[in-house]
Amino acid sequence: MQTWLSNQIALDPAICHGKPVVRGTRVLVANVVGAIAAGQSHQEILEDYPALTEAGIRACLEFAGELTAMETVEA
Repeated sequence: MQTWLSNQIALDPAICHGKPVVRGTRVLVANVVGAIAAGQSHQEILEDYPALTEAGIRACLEFAGELTAMETVEA
């Protein structure tokens, strides 16, 4: 198992097919970032995912930011 960003994000092939999740949950980083992009507030996301914390939401955003900083896009 690999960890990312202060042990908040987990990458484990045995959990959600290895997609990044908030550690200790099966909440996909992509779902949290998608919810924010769709205009949901942090409170609404926390209501939708009771296992999630505010720190988990911030970790998802930080993970997404770090990931996009590593990628290059061909124009």
